[in-house]
This record gives sequence, C-alpha cells and structure tokens, in this order.
Amino acid sequence: MAYEFKFPDIGEGLTEGEIVRWKVKEGDAIKEGDPLVEVETDKALAEIPSPKTGVVLKILAREKEIVKVGQGIVILGEKGEAASPPARPASVGVVGELEEAPEEATRSEVRAEAGKPAFVSEHALATPAVRGLAKELRVDIEKVAGTGPEGRVMEKDVRQAAEAKEKPAEPAPKPAKVRKYDLYGYVDRIPLRGIRRSIAKAMVKSKYTAPHVTSTDEADVTDLWMMREKEKKVAEKRGIKLTILPFIIKAVISGLMQHPYLNATLDDESEEIILKKYYNIGVAADTPEGLMVPVVKNAKEKSIFQLAEELTQLAEKARKRTIDLADLKGGTFTISNYGAVGGLYGTPIINHPEVAILGVGKIKDMPVVKNGKVEIRKILHLSLSFDHRVVDGAEAVRFLNAVIERLEDPDLILLEG
Repeated sequence: MAYEFKFPDIGEGLTEGEIVRWKVKEGDAIKEGDPLVEVETDKALAEIPSPKTGVVLKILAREKEIVKVGQGIVILGEKGEAASPPARPASVGVVGELEEAPEEATRSEVRAEAGKPAFVSEHALATPAVRGLAKELRVDIEKVAGTGPEGRVMEKDVRQAAEAKEKPAEPAPKPAKVRKYDLYGYVDRIPLRGIRRSIAKAMVKSKYTAPHVTSTDEADVTDLWMMREKEKKVAEKRGIKLTILPFIIKAVISGLMQHPYLNATLDDESEEIILKKYYNIGVAADTPEGLMVPVVKNAKEKSIFQLAEELTQLAEKARKRTIDLADLKGGTFTISNYGAVGGLYGTPIINHPEVAILGVGKIKDMPVVKNGKVEIRKILHLSLSFDHRVVDGAEAVRFLNAVIERLEDPDLILLEG
C-alpha cells in the first residue's frame, strides 16, 4: 500500500527545512533505515533514513525546495503500485474514526428525494434537485467538486461553478523577468538559502526581541599567554591543539557562577527569568557555508585539555557539515571569537534565547604602564552584548570584571577549574 512520508520534526522547535539532495530517484528500491534524503535544518545537514522498505513511487519535493514539518516529501510503496496514498477518514479521534453528521438537506432536496434513490450516478454524488439545477445553469455536474458529506455536490457548489463559468478566464501570469543589472551596472542575484537564510532569520529575531547593549573592556593576558605556551607543548604530545579559548571558557564560567542572570533565558509567555544551573557554552565557528555555533555541553566539568580537544572536534565537524543537530542546541552562553580572523572590537548579536554573548578580539602587543614603567604587554579586547530586559549595565560590567580578573591571573582559573 502506498505510503506518503512527511517531513519530520528532527530538531528542537524545527518548523521547516531545505531539501539539499535526494539519495534516491523514482523507481529505486530502498530498505528501511537506508539514507533517503539530505536536508538542511537550523544550520545543520541531516540525513533522513527511509521509514520503511519499498520502492520510491514519487518524489514530492524538489532539491533546494523549502518544506514545512508535516509536508509530504515522498511516496513509498510496492513496485508497479499507483503513486497515491490511501485516502484518510475525514475525522479521526483518539479512540478511532468519528462519524460526521450529514449536512442538513434543504426542503426542496427532501421533496425531490422522496420515494427516489438519493444518488443516481456513480461519479458525482448529488440529489435529483441539484442535478436539475446544474442542467438549468448549464453546469457539468461531473466536474464540480462537492463540499458535502462523502464529496456530495451541494446546491451552493453548483451555483459557485456557474458563477465561475460566467467570469472570463484570467490570463496566466507571465513569468517575471529578473534583471541582471540595475541603474549603475551589472549585478549577481544569490538566493537566500541554507545557512545564510538561517542566520538571517536568527539575527532578525534576536535584534527585534532583545534590546541589545554592548560593554567593552580589555584584559592583560601576558601571564596567560606564557602559561598557554608552556602547556601547549604538553598538549601537543597528547595530540591536542591548545589555544587561549579553553581558558576564556573557564573564566566565563566562573563569572557566570557569580552572576547567574547572564546564564539565563527569558520566557516572554510566562514572564519568568529562567536561571540555568548548568553551563553549556556555545562557540561561534566560521565555516565556508556561514556561521555555526557548536555547543560544549557541561563545560564546567571539563578540564582545559578536554575543552581544547572537544572544540577542535566540533569546529572540524562544523566545517565538514557533519555536525549533529544536537551539537548546535542547548547553549546557555555564547562566545564569538572574531579575534581569530583579526577583529579587535565588535558588537556581537545575542544568540537568542540566551541573554548574553562575549565577543573576543585579537590579542595585541600594546604599551602599558605597569608599576610606573611602560611595558609591552599582550592585551585582549572584549565586548559583552547583553539583553537589557534581564541584565542591567552594572551587573554586566561586574561579570566582565570577574572574567578579566581570571584572565589576568590564570592561577585562579586552574584553582577553580
């Protein structure tokens, strides 16, 4: 029996996805669990397996098409079977099918039906009165879609068909011409699809939902740099690439523990601030396809080396588009390390529904007055964007101070970590 497979919800709050690539074509045999289609949802590529064994009778969604959750995308069945799923009952309840009450017939229909069979054709279900009306109005009743019970053609259906028949047919709209130039010269038009489309929607939602405020500061990370250089050799022997980022994550977690309102979400419906007692740190990753934010779960419980190893693995998966959708969900606070590509300061957009994001700039050698003398020190530039509905400016600055204190005295990170 033909089976219509509908696009499933494969993520938290997922409502739609883009068909990237079909793994099969019409007429192919497929087994349950075999790869069926590759879709892009919420910045991740996901491979959807076949729900059953059979033959691909008809593909309903084209590649590059955006489909909604619950929308039919393919029909599976037996070889040679018609590519149409079985009709569903009009109403289905928890305990089974529900019989619908028939539409109340008009008095003229009742009189016409008295003593005569109700349905005189196996094609169109209609009473003699309705058939007579159709003949009078010169309407082919066999071509009228019925809106009554079991598809019965009603009087209103016939009258609507007659009205539509009288109206002149509207000419088919001509396909819009897409100009390859504007007033000043030639242009390229790039469809907003895939990750870029997801990023655009997420950024707009965040900016229109949360009133953003950004606080900036800098930290002298000379001692931290020296510690990292020392531990870097140990990490290399274990096959781990050690950067400054794991130390920043540890400093951020210490700050969040002191200032829990930055590790929270705001439930607008219930008007509640939800303080998270766990620390899942998202780290924005630059990929050829666009920005992704893999999340390090339970970061508080992991060592510097464990964080470094997991960050490397997540970034690699993000670049290769093999990252699991679950690895992009569940964050409580995000770090955007634009300093890795040379940025100094920024105003990062909050990864909604979180309430704060820390932008990390590049580490720059700068002259600093220390103990009355000018020294060249390594200075890290920081930018904290926060949701002003949840966090006040003073609280945000205190959090940033707590982070900076640990970055400038890395022994605190090791003692707390």
